[in-house]
Amino acid sequence: MKLLQITDIHLTTPGKTIGGRDPNANFTKALAHATSHHPDAEALVITGDLSDWGEAADYERLKAQLVDVPMPVHLCIGNHDDRQTFLDVFPENQGADGFVQRVVPLSMGHAILLDTWGEDTHAGHFCEARAAWLSAQLETLDGPIWIFMHHNPVPIEVSPMDKIMLLDADRFADTVAAHAGKIRHIFHGHCHMHLSGALHGIPFSAPRGTNHAGWPDFAATKLLSVADLTESYSVIFATNTTTMVHMVEYGYQGEIRGEGSPDYADWDQLTMVR
Repeated sequence: MKLLQITDIHLTTPGKTIGGRDPNANFTKALAHATSHHPDAEALVITGDLSDWGEAADYERLKAQLVDVPMPVHLCIGNHDDRQTFLDVFPENQGADGFVQRVVPLSMGHAILLDTWGEDTHAGHFCEARAAWLSAQLETLDGPIWIFMHHNPVPIEVSPMDKIMLLDADRFADTVAAHAGKIRHIFHGHCHMHLSGALHGIPFSAPRGTNHAGWPDFAATKLLSVADLTESYSVIFATNTTTMVHMVEYGYQGEIRGEGSPDYADWDQLTMVR
């Protein structure tokens, strides 16, 4: 099975930039790169911050862009989004109790898309209603299960970022812990950094995003740090026994060189490119 994850696209009014970069153009490039290089992917999941200011025009343009994508596209919302405005444009994404969350059958198990949005905050939320819904899905669905969400469910040890992580992290951890053997991987965004780790033995990962990049300033106490790093998305490969997540830095503009053959017999100090 192959899946694609794109995150933190931050679409905004055409002509505006974020960090000196054009998020609309960068998302267009990401979409073109991902779908042209991986047309065999089973699905594409975009894990939130679809719009930078939660504006209807951004969602309308996103909807128009997704029409020609040659695979199913599934959407989560993030803190920069507005749930009701999003649902006005994408009403098919409304799930139980009005949240933007649902189950997507895959060739290997199921994906669960979670809603971690909270009103008037950048932090993530996972209330009792959402926990009850997720618990019910985990009880009844066959595995493997792949969870997609916007906010990071564990601290990344960067203080300003951890202030806006999933605030109900203990509730989320308790919910997934009981089903850790069934959950293969958790995919999130929000931090604008390449991240990986584990929660109760469940691996998680996040790509950097398609526009502006974060930087892990472990000494920071108030301000989020950014850096001029290359934009990226994730390519996910899965078999019955393995999961591999590639971070594809599609924004890289430099040369890609052939280093040499992987065959040991062909290694030569005179001919190898080093």
